[in-house]
Amino acid sequence: MASSKIILAAICIASFYLSASFAFPGHHEGAYPVGNSGLSPDYYKHTCPQADEIVVSILKKAIAKEQRIAASLLRLLFHDCFVQGCDASVLLDDTEEVVSEKNAIPNKNSIRGFEVIDEIKAALEEACPHTVSCADTIALAARASTVLSGGPYWELSLGRRDSKTANMKLANKNLPPPNATLHRLVKFFQRQGLDKVDLVALSGSHTIGMARCVSFKQRLYNQHRDNKPDITIEKGFYYTLVSTCPRTGGDNNLRPLEFVSPSKFDNSYYKLILEGKGLLNSDQVLWTGRDPEIADLVRSYVENESLFFEHYVNSIIKMGNTSPLVGSNGEIRKNCRRVNQEI
Repeated sequence: MASSKIILAAICIASFYLSASFAFPGHHEGAYPVGNSGLSPDYYKHTCPQADEIVVSILKKAIAKEQRIAASLLRLLFHDCFVQGCDASVLLDDTEEVVSEKNAIPNKNSIRGFEVIDEIKAALEEACPHTVSCADTIALAARASTVLSGGPYWELSLGRRDSKTANMKLANKNLPPPNATLHRLVKFFQRQGLDKVDLVALSGSHTIGMARCVSFKQRLYNQHRDNKPDITIEKGFYYTLVSTCPRTGGDNNLRPLEFVSPSKFDNSYYKLILEGKGLLNSDQVLWTGRDPEIADLVRSYVENESLFFEHYVNSIIKMGNTSPLVGSNGEIRKNCRRVNQEI
């Protein structure tokens, strides 16, 4: 099992760098036929063939400096696509015209990685001015972060354009909170056209990254507003968490979302859930939420990492194609933090 896992990771990484050596193709709107979504893997073939190489090069340095940034950039894709589609609205700062999604409750003091996106975008602008969108930059960074962490490679359709608006109200409505019940999680994903397989597979993104104590403290001290802990937490794991996250204070203390291999994209996340060692309520309820279909998927991913990778790729492609702006809709921002007329 271990050897097959290593071989699979090697194949994925080799495929990634083979792709990077040819870069990601592309074209101007209307120059070539594209899929039903208006996106194509060949989108930058003639206008910025080195786009993916640029993204990978910067990310390798950023991840070497701070491993956590891989998970942060992957999370940006989720928090972008779940709010009015994959349009880079999550990157917009507050202005007189824009109320930033960064200040929404699920995002404030939580989502991060904006400086790395800025660095990537600046390099893309220098190489291929006014060509690669911020929305595609997020998508490219999410894939590279996954692969550089040992996860699967997927063919990425490109051609998303950038929104001129943000929607903080929709961010508060559409982004699942860490204490969500399984029923609510299913509803949040259904709202995006995603099913139960997508929910379980994409939750596996929590195999890398960190979470603040405030995200799971309720489970430790007041799960059902009765001043008692969540009884589904494995006892030894509970005491470990309490030592990091006291009842009062320490809200910004960090814990790995998956402590066995927190910087490696693998199926350990699901193994821990089966043991009662899921960190967030939204993690653990995949197993304890009394949904046989979802529980079976968790068990399947524990037993077969390749199946997890296969489902993950299908689901993240599906999510990444959510309501993209294409053609003449939106714009190609020069600065991902501001719409063009404000620059």
